[in-house]
Amino acid sequence: MRAAFFLTAILASSSLMMASAGPDDFHPGTVIEGYGNIASVEDPRLSSETEFHIAYDVASAAEEGAVSRSFVTPARFLNMHVDAGVPAENIHLAVVVHGGAFKDLLNDEAYGAENPNGPLIAQLIDAGVTFELCGQTAAYRDVSAEDLLPRVTISLSAMTSHALLQQQGYTLNPF
Repeated sequence: MRAAFFLTAILASSSLMMASAGPDDFHPGTVIEGYGNIASVEDPRLSSETEFHIAYDVASAAEEGAVSRSFVTPARFLNMHVDAGVPAENIHLAVVVHGGAFKDLLNDEAYGAENPNGPLIAQLIDAGVTFELCGQTAAYRDVSAEDLLPRVTISLSAMTSHALLQQQGYTLNPF
């Protein structure tokens, strides 16, 4: 009985190991370099006609001196879907930032050091991603447009940004 249980456990675990992917299956994407590694998926069932309009809501700041994982997420999304055959021009992403995450949008002078998010945000904006800081957060934190990384904008509020994005067909990505 014990031998049968042991054999079953070995077979089950070995079949799981053969069927699963591992960290070695992840590779850099082609749109956002250095961020957002992906694993290619065979037959992802997406056509070149697929179009996305997705908003991300970011309220929590990255750890001091670290790149925001919340900003890496849209990089992964872009890299993953272009790898799967969706043209980059069919992917429209918006990042709405409020609360403590405002710090991750500051230029180096306002940040007080080199902002580790700067290079990632620049690549994302170059790829067409928009970054909007909640104007209510900016007012509360005494942040002006001059304090922000280039091409980051200030909206009336995060609530307003999300309402307008929804009217434009954007869905909210929960990740």
